[in-house]
Order: sequence, then structure tokens, then C-alpha cells
Amino acid sequence: MYYSDDIIEEVRTRNDIVDVISGYVKLQRKGSSYFGLCPFHNEKSPSFSVSPSKQMYYCFGCGAGGNVFTFLMEYENFTFPEAVKALADRAGMELPEMEYSEEAKQQRDLKTAVLEVNKMAAKYYYCLLRAPQGAKAMEYLKKRELSDETMRRFGLGYASQYSDELYRYLKQQGVSDALMKESGLMSVNERQGMYDKFWNRVMFPIMDVNGKVIGFGGRVMGDAKPKYLNSPETIVFDKSRNLYGLHIARTARKKYLIVCEGYMDVISLHQAGFTNAVASLGTALTSQHASILKRYTDEVILTYDSDEAGVKAALRAIPLLKTAGIATRVLHMEPYKDPDEFIKALGTEAFQERIDHAQNSFMFELSIIEKSYDMKDPESKTRFFQAAAEKIAGFELEIERENYIEAVAGAYQISFEGMRKMVMNCLMQGVPSRREPRPVKRQEQKEKDSGILTSQRLILTWLTEYPGLFATVKSCVKPEDFSDTLYRKVASMLYEQLEHGEHNPAKITNYFTEPEQQRIVAQLFNTEVPVENRAEREKAIKETIYKVVEHGITQRSRELDPTDMAGLQQLIDAKRRLQELKKLHISL
Repeated sequence: MYYSDDIIEEVRTRNDIVDVISGYVKLQRKGSSYFGLCPFHNEKSPSFSVSPSKQMYYCFGCGAGGNVFTFLMEYENFTFPEAVKALADRAGMELPEMEYSEEAKQQRDLKTAVLEVNKMAAKYYYCLLRAPQGAKAMEYLKKRELSDETMRRFGLGYASQYSDELYRYLKQQGVSDALMKESGLMSVNERQGMYDKFWNRVMFPIMDVNGKVIGFGGRVMGDAKPKYLNSPETIVFDKSRNLYGLHIARTARKKYLIVCEGYMDVISLHQAGFTNAVASLGTALTSQHASILKRYTDEVILTYDSDEAGVKAALRAIPLLKTAGIATRVLHMEPYKDPDEFIKALGTEAFQERIDHAQNSFMFELSIIEKSYDMKDPESKTRFFQAAAEKIAGFELEIERENYIEAVAGAYQISFEGMRKMVMNCLMQGVPSRREPRPVKRQEQKEKDSGILTSQRLILTWLTEYPGLFATVKSCVKPEDFSDTLYRKVASMLYEQLEHGEHNPAKITNYFTEPEQQRIVAQLFNTEVPVENRAEREKAIKETIYKVVEHGITQRSRELDPTDMAGLQQLIDAKRRLQELKKLHISL
């Protein structure tokens, strides 16, 4: 961690989770908790709960959960230190300086300086577009039917037709030549020395997810080449790790993101209300881009140009997105080339309809393969079905293969059984496919393990809701009785808190900075079992304690070394305590 545990805890306690989340989600009190519509998935009935006593949130629909730091990390896509800083600022706290090595300090200072120079350049370009010098660029943007509000939101600007204006402006502001070179805003050669990289271009500031200007793209005014020019990679700009428009799209809260080709596609889509559109920065989609997209969505709509280059770009992107675990569909814009043309011709409703009917990526790939075969020739048509069968055989899951066999059979008028036999032949002949393990005993064991984990989560939840149970529970259930490593760690921390009279589950979450771990910890403190009344709950607690203790004894019995006499005695004592649990009285 970048800050001490005491500092982190002070920041957390000075930011009540209900107050913070109320700034993002409309909450209503129900009993001891507050409920609202989950901001992390689409729902019509509120399943998102915020507990003032636990200082935690949890969605019973999608499983999102954590403390106030987790919420900002998930909602704003902050890193943990950024969430700490934002909440400290909110509480009026001044954080201590973080300690850096000399090299790290130099890198940090350089990044800060480059970001500041980029900010100055963006303001300069922005003002120049709105000055008489920018009239030609403004006319171009107006012809593209961009509103003043859209231009403002994306910070659009203009680089002068003279190749030294930005250089002279930055020199007046006291920026050194070395820093200008580091920023990527300048080019250098022996004849001209240092001069502006961008001139006579409409300027598109490129921002990171937090809205900081990290680079620029420029479209030339005239016939010069290249038509579009991007900043080179710098200490703050890596085009393979950033997506244009993501700083806005990530807050759109749509279940999918639209990925298109260029700046103008993104801007046009946002102006039309599709604020979940992004684009790669003058490069093909990369695995790094796919990983970034996965942070924000499980589904992508590819909206590439309908020409040959756009089709190739889609075919390259599909496997990368699949590897990242993203479901992909492909939007068809024919007879129009790009989203801007389509929306201007047919409007937003028609574009939304195309989104709703976007093609499954596998079926899109198959439609491209189909073009290589003469579907009127029986032999060629058979070879096409063979190619389709080989692609289907590549799916790992049997149910997935069955679904695609059904889809292909329906789309291409071939019998399901006929297609299925072709796929099975491919599998028999060794087309790569990892079959699902289907031993019944293993599945039964998995369900049993899942049941005991639920019981263990219930105990931790009840201990946070009824701390008075601790004396009874600790005499029966030890932290080592919890099966999962993370469960054991959380149980140990909660037991230690309760031993010292503390009841602070949100503080425990601070120790886990990975979002997935925080989600699991939140689930540990928010597991429910349906009961009608207090008597039923007391009975459920007693039965759950018995189940967890019994499971712990069974596990230790399996692992016990027959020569371990001390361990054997402990096991005998545990079994005796298990019998005594039948007489245990639980009172809430």
C-alpha cells in the first residue's frame, strides 16, 4: 500500500459510505440498510444495498460489493491510491507525501510536467479554433454537423498553419526545449531545429480515463499526408493501452461498449446519444485494448467501416476480444460506410435498431468465410460446411458447440443432425477441442463444497450482524475450520477484531486492494438465508455452526497422519464437542 493502514482507515471513517454513494445512486432506507438500483448492472428492482453499520455496499443481483474505496475504484475506475486521494480531498484531509526512490521521483515529476505541458497545448489549440485563425477548421467541423457543445466536450482545437506558433507560445510560458521534446509536441531536425509536430490541423486531445490530456491526434486541413497524425509514444502516452473517448464512455453505464475506427466516429456517435462509443488510436485493436475493455464491459459491438479494411479489422479484433472473455457482435452499416454517414442518413433510431440486431461474431466470421465458396455448387457448398464444422469443433464447451450447430443449421438450411455429425467427425479426427470433464462424482463434490462455503459465509455474516454471538461461535468454530484461504484470512481478522471489542468489517476490506478479492470479502459479510422469524434464524445459526464444525472434522480426519498422536487426540476432542453442539442454545 502507498499509505499507512492508520491513514487509510482515517480516510475511510471520515467518509460515510451512505453519504458518498448517495452522490451517485438514489438510495431509500429499508430497515437498517439503504437500497437503490445497482450502478454496475442494469436492473429494474433495487437489489443494491448499503449498510451504515458495516460501512459496506453489496448488490444481491450481480455480486458487486466492498467498502467506500471499492465503490470509487469500481465506479470511477480509480486505482486504490487515487480512491484514497479523492476521499481524502472530500473530507478535507491532507495526505502525507508518499516516499519514492530518486529514480521513481524523477519519473513522477517528468510525468507531471508532461501532463501540464499537454494541458497548456490543449488550451492553446482550443482557443485558436475559436479565433479568426481557426475559421477554416471551424468551418470543417460545422460541415461535419458538430455542435458547439460536442466540440467543447471533446476539447477540439486547431493547430496553426505556421509550424512554430505552439513552440513560441510554450517558450513564453517558460517551458524548456527538453520538456517540449519529451511531450511529443515537437519534432527536431538539423535544418529547422525544433518545430511544431502538428500544424494546420484540426486537433483532437486524447485523454486517459481520468480526463487528463496524454496526447493528440490531428486531421490535416488540405491534401497533405498523412491525413491523420497522432502523438508519438511518450512517458504518459501509449496508444496500445488507451482508447479514445473512454473517459466519457466508461460512465455511460451501458451493458456494452461500441468500438469504432476513428475520432470522428466516436464524436458523431456521442453527439447522437451513443455515449458508450470508443476507438483505438490509429492502430489496430490490441490484446491490451481488449484487457482495458474487459474492465468496463463483458460485451462489445464492433462498428468498423463496412469496406474491406473495416472487415479485416473486425476479423483481427474478434479473437482478441474472445480471449479476453468479451462477447462480441458486429454491426452492419451497409449501404453506408461509417456510423457518421449512417446516422446522418437514417437517424439514431435506425442505428439503435442495427445495434439491437448486430450479428454474433462467430456468425459474422462464417459469413466472411462463405464468400470464398460457391454456395450454388454442391461440392463447394460441402467444403463450406466442413470449414464451419471445424470452427465449431474448436469450442471447448459441448453446450456451446450444440448452440452453434443449431445456429448454423438454421441459417444455412442444413439439418441439425447432419451438421452435428460433421462436427463430431472433426472432433474424432483431432480438431483441437478440450472436452468438458463430466464425472458425476466430481460435480457432486463441487456442489457439496459450494454448500459448505455458503455455510461459512453465513457464519461471518451473522458475526457482523450479531457480534454478541462471537463468544458462542469462537468456542465451536475456529478460523482454521474455514476451507478457503481468503475465508480463513478474513475469519482470523474478524475474530481478532471481536476479541478486542471492535466491529469493523469495512476496515477488513481495506487489506484487500484487488477488486475481485474485495467483491468476495463483501459477499462474506452479506450472505443471506431466507427465514420467517427470529426462532427460525436461531435454528439456522445452530445448524450452520454444526455443519461447519462437522466439515472441519471430516477434513482433518482425511489429512491426519496416523502417527500423529496429538492430532488424533485433538480430533477426538473435536468430535466430543460436535456431540455437545446438539445441545447448543442460540439466542439473538
